[in-house]
Amino acid sequence: MQTAVDVDALARDVAGPGRAQERRQERDVGRVADFVCSTWRTPDSGIWEVRAEPRHYTQSKAMCWVALDRAVRLAERGRIPSRGARRWASEAAAMRRFIEERCWSDARQSYAWYADSDELDASVLLLPIARYDRPDAPRIGLTIEAVRRELASGALLRRYTGDDGLIEGEGAFVCCSFWLAEALAISGRRREAEELLDDLVALANDVGLYAEEIDPTSHAFVGNFPQGLVHLALISAAIALQEAAR
Repeated sequence: MQTAVDVDALARDVAGPGRAQERRQERDVGRVADFVCSTWRTPDSGIWEVRAEPRHYTQSKAMCWVALDRAVRLAERGRIPSRGARRWASEAAAMRRFIEERCWSDARQSYAWYADSDELDASVLLLPIARYDRPDAPRIGLTIEAVRRELASGALLRRYTGDDGLIEGEGAFVCCSFWLAEALAISGRRREAEELLDDLVALANDVGLYAEEIDPTSHAFVGNFPQGLVHLALISAAIALQEAAR
């Protein structure tokens, strides 16, 4: 399901000012949107590829919604052929109902890790980042608070709560902390985002690089090093903060 987010990137490219339409891009958007329509109801392993049975992960569904939302918008603006737009819009509405009805946890007051669950997952911070909803939407704000409350250890965030099939524990996933900083910036909480980003920048090594994980207690680097996803999340958070300051 992760390839569904490619439509968002394609949408930015196709809709860019001064760019002529390219048939390859048109085909790519339509092909991915059609694929999402056909497969989004299938359980998957989620962004973290956990060692558990396939589930309906919230972040996977939300990114599928993003793909169809962007495809519909491009079709409405005449940037791509609209032959599948009615189906895309219908399936996007069905996804939205699924997420709001089955992926929201009243107990946690947050979007859950997966459907019909009260477990939390830092990847739901990607919902405001990908503009699944308005930055000031009540559920977005509650989710940011719940993730920070339940998963944070200082500036660092664990990935999720609950069983993932792993026997040994892990460090905090650094990209999740940068996602939190970006979500805070997008939501208008600029000072909090600045403070968190300052704390995270201070955790880099002597040449400004990060590992995949950091031990919350010792701040030792753990896992893959250097980790590209972390540095991408850092750049994205910094850009969001810069935009929020304007």
